[in-house]
Amino acid sequence: MGFGWRRKSRTAARQTGPGNGHPKGGPELELVIPNHFLCPISLDLMRDPVTVSSGITYDRESIEKWLQGGNFTCPVTNQVLKSFDQIPNHALRKMIQDWSVENRQFGIERVPTPRVPVTPFEVSWMLSGLTESIRSLDQDRCLESVRKISSWGGESDRNRSCIDANGANSVLSAAFDAFADQSVQRSSALQLLEEILSALSWMLPLDVEAHSFLGSPASLSRLVLFSKSGDLSTRRNAVLVLEELSSDPKYARQLGELEGAIEALYKLIEQPICPTVTKSSLGIISNLISSSHSSELEFLEIGLLDTVLELLVDSKGSICERALRVLDELCGSEEGRDKAYDNCLAIPVLVKKLLRGTALTNKYSVSTIWRLVKYEKSDEQGKALVEALQVGAFQKLLLMLQCGCESETKEKATELLKLMNPYRAGLECIESVDFKNIKRSF
Repeated sequence: MGFGWRRKSRTAARQTGPGNGHPKGGPELELVIPNHFLCPISLDLMRDPVTVSSGITYDRESIEKWLQGGNFTCPVTNQVLKSFDQIPNHALRKMIQDWSVENRQFGIERVPTPRVPVTPFEVSWMLSGLTESIRSLDQDRCLESVRKISSWGGESDRNRSCIDANGANSVLSAAFDAFADQSVQRSSALQLLEEILSALSWMLPLDVEAHSFLGSPASLSRLVLFSKSGDLSTRRNAVLVLEELSSDPKYARQLGELEGAIEALYKLIEQPICPTVTKSSLGIISNLISSSHSSELEFLEIGLLDTVLELLVDSKGSICERALRVLDELCGSEEGRDKAYDNCLAIPVLVKKLLRGTALTNKYSVSTIWRLVKYEKSDEQGKALVEALQVGAFQKLLLMLQCGCESETKEKATELLKLMNPYRAGLECIESVDFKNIKRSF
C-alpha cells in the first residue's frame, strides 16, 4: 500500500532536537493521510465508509447528514441519486484500519469496526416481542427488550431515528403504563420503568397514542414519584416526559389534580437539581397555571411567586424566559398581583430584566409590569407606577420602542409610557449600566 509522506526542509530538520522523537539534524517525516481515505464531504479520515448509488464513497455520518438536509444528489458528481441505500465499503475500511495500525507511532488510533445499523425489520420484530411481554406482564422479558432498544439507540442517531420512526415510543409508553401501578414496588419493576423513561427521553416529542398511555392516573402518579426521588437522571427523565404531557391542557389539568404533584414541582424550583430540570419544571408549572385556576391558587399558597422572583435575580437565558412567563401568568389574577405587590423584589427585578435578554424576556417583563400598573387598586395610590419610574422603567420602555419589538409588547409599553409620563418629573432615574452600549440617543 502506498502512503503519503513528505520530507521537511533541512532548516526545519536541523531545528529538531532530542526529546521529540527525531535525532538532531536528521530528516523529519510528516504523515499525510491518503486522499482516498478522506471523506469528500468532511475531509476527515473515514471511520465508516459507505458507497452510494453514484459510486462515490463517503463516511456514513457525513452522507446521512447530507441526505437528511434535503439533498438528493451526490455531493461530488452532482448526479441525482437513484436510491438512498448506503453499501458498506468493507475493503476500504480494512485498508484504513491497516494503515492506522501501521502508523500508530504517529498518534493515529485504529479505526474501530463500525456496528451494523439497526434495520426497520429488527425494530419491528423487537417491538412485537415487547408487546407480547406486556400482555403477559413478563417484567424480565420486557426489561431485556427495552435494554436492547436502548442499546441500539445509544449506538448512533441513525438508529434512534429508525427506532422512533417504527413506533417505539407508543409501545414503550404502553409498557410503562402496564407496570406503573402504585402497588408495584419490586426492584425489577422499578428498574424497568426507569429504563423505559431513559429511552423515552430521546424519543420526544411523543405521539398521541403514547400520550394516552402516559396520561393515565397510574402513569402520572408514577412519573410524579420519580420526579421526587431517585437518581438525577431518573428525575430528569420524568420531568421531561411530564413537560411533554402537560402541553396538552387535558393532561395538565389531571396532573394539577394529582395529590402531591404541585408540591413536587414547587420543590424542583425551590431546590434546583440541574438547569434542565429547572427549565422543564417551569414549563410544566406554566402549563398547569394556564389550564387551571385552582392549580394557580395552590401554587400561590405555597409561595411560588416569591420563589420565582428569587430565581429571577440571577437567572439567564431560557430559564429566565420561562420564569418570567410563569410570573406573568401568576399576575394575570388578582390573587397573584396581591402577592406581587407584597414582594419588594417584584418591580425592581422586572425592570432590571428589560433590555437584558431576548425578545421573550422583554415581552414577559413588559406584560407583567403592565398588569401590575394597570390593575393596581385605587387605594394603593399608584405605588407600582411610582416604583417602576424610580427604578428606571420609563427610559427602558422608551428605548425598547425605538429599537423595535413585537406589536403586543409595543402596545403595552406605549400604554405604560402614557401612564408614567405625567409623574416622571422628579421621580425617574437611569441605571447607566443598561445603556452604556447603546449608541443612539433617546
